[in-house]
Amino acid sequence: MSEAEAAPVAPKPVPLYPDTPDMAHLHWRDPGLIGRIRLALRVLLIVLMLIVCVPLYYVWRTLRLSNPWPKLFLRGVGRACGAKVRVVGTPLKRDVFYIANHLSWLDIPVIAGRNGSAFVAQDGIKSWPVIGWLCKLNDTVFVSRTNRLGIAGQINELRDALAETWAITIFPEGTTTDGSKLLPFKSPLLQVLDPPPPGVLVQPMYLDYGADAHDIAWVGEETAPNNALRLFTRKRSFWVTLHFLEPFSPADFPGRKAIAAEARARIDAALCASLGREPAV
Repeated sequence: MSEAEAAPVAPKPVPLYPDTPDMAHLHWRDPGLIGRIRLALRVLLIVLMLIVCVPLYYVWRTLRLSNPWPKLFLRGVGRACGAKVRVVGTPLKRDVFYIANHLSWLDIPVIAGRNGSAFVAQDGIKSWPVIGWLCKLNDTVFVSRTNRLGIAGQINELRDALAETWAITIFPEGTTTDGSKLLPFKSPLLQVLDPPPPGVLVQPMYLDYGADAHDIAWVGEETAPNNALRLFTRKRSFWVTLHFLEPFSPADFPGRKAIAAEARARIDAALCASLGREPAV
């Protein structure tokens, strides 16, 4: 009998999770008693902020005053989740269309907590309990990924929202990533800038969660509740840096595809520089 025949073949270890190793972090596991306490405290904090901010929101709205409460509430949500925010660059305050990369639902409280922006979101979120209602309070524009025939109406909604809120953020990748690269930008909703409303500028920006990006990102087949539970039961806080890049006039880049390409090129160059690699050609 040969040596190869004599040596038994060791069975492959059974993976802890049924998918690839880099997907293992996407599965939330029971955090134990301490994790449950963190979860309860963070949820309680957000509920208390709701109790304070929502009535004040309606008071300010009734008096037709500039309403700071959505911004303050969302900043509190980000902090309750453990996000400590740094800002690099100067965000424009009004008449601006922000274009950003996208890693997680947490991007929204992180961004809006700093610049008070409204957002564009898929219409499925509108029916989510509580979350959909809160999105409406922040003047979110809901769009359909499937109703291509309704794009004209969605563009009109975007124009109205931009006139009302002065600032809108869009995530043109259309989905989330782990922050290490940019997906192709989808340009149909940038039709609102072709031609651009008078005085409106585009300001590209990107979010950098640093070493925590892989753990914060909402990617793969992970559900929204699982992702939220992972964030709410984390042991420690984390830093996220908002990089506001140099704004440009969309009038200098005629057509939505040209605007999307310019914004993506600027974000990709800045993102690759922070990661220490060359942008893809």
